[in-house]
Amino acid sequence: MKKVIVLLGPTAVGKTAASLLLAKALKTEIISADSMQIYRRMNIGTAKPTAEERRQVPHHLIDVVEPWEAYSTGEYIKQVVPIMERLFSSGRPPLVVGGTGLYIKAMTRGIFTGPSADWELRDDLLRKESEEPGSLYAYLNEIDPGTAERIEPADTRRVIRALEVCLKSSRKMSELHQELTRPLPYDFLKMGLTRDRKELYGMIDKRVDAMMAQGLLDEVRRVARAIDAAETRRCGGAGKGTVSPCHRIATSSFTSMQAIGYKELITHLSGEISLDEAAALIKKRSRNYAKRQFTWFRKEEGITWIDITGIHDAHEIFRKIKEIIQRAGQENS
Repeated sequence: MKKVIVLLGPTAVGKTAASLLLAKALKTEIISADSMQIYRRMNIGTAKPTAEERRQVPHHLIDVVEPWEAYSTGEYIKQVVPIMERLFSSGRPPLVVGGTGLYIKAMTRGIFTGPSADWELRDDLLRKESEEPGSLYAYLNEIDPGTAERIEPADTRRVIRALEVCLKSSRKMSELHQELTRPLPYDFLKMGLTRDRKELYGMIDKRVDAMMAQGLLDEVRRVARAIDAAETRRCGGAGKGTVSPCHRIATSSFTSMQAIGYKELITHLSGEISLDEAAALIKKRSRNYAKRQFTWFRKEEGITWIDITGIHDAHEIFRKIKEIIQRAGQENS
């Protein structure tokens, strides 16, 4: 079977630098598996590879859509297959790098893909929720209690998506989840980088400090303005701040703006918290996100874990990865 190499792990663990060395050694290209790096304009907060790094090694599925545009895991899979096939045709193994477990699961085990976004329906549902807070969750609990059980009542975005799937497909989302798409027909070699939690959390805090120093606040401000302008155009020129039923969702509720770093700084820009409070919250939520990533990946089968606690030299991490690949090749020969 065609072999795909997957390098995964939690945020800030050290994937990027090691993946560049691995890609160069394999003479291949990197496919990002990061659900926030798909958005244009969002560079600092999503820790995208730098322009120089992307010149060294071609990267794919980065800067795919604008922050106000919809993007699904199903679309990711549709785009990833031709990239992989092109690499296979030139005799190179695709190198998938990232921490979005859902993307990796979709490739290796398959997932269900629901109906596409219906913005008119979402507008109607959002309007109903604004008129009767809590009504959407109650409705979801009535028509699909299995899905409602897995969603927090306050998570309006996910509640709306679940109702959208149910109403457009005329079936329960919980039932559709059992009908998985097939995994891609490739042989996946999955390697995960892990560190001592205390060490990783310290690295996360330092990364957030670096992002703030690099201008993350200004980046968030620019992205928010771009989203606002796009929404104004979509609504036929309604003025900024105008209450319009055409506005499908508040800026802070766009999927892109749910990214850690952006959500907290939007809250700061709205005057709800100080900048220091926002930075502290970004660190806390980033640490919690890393914990959730570990939990997700521990449920995945077939991952070879590489403990890199105390190792910060990308070349040394690369050597450990290389040993795993060589061992896998010997076992398959």
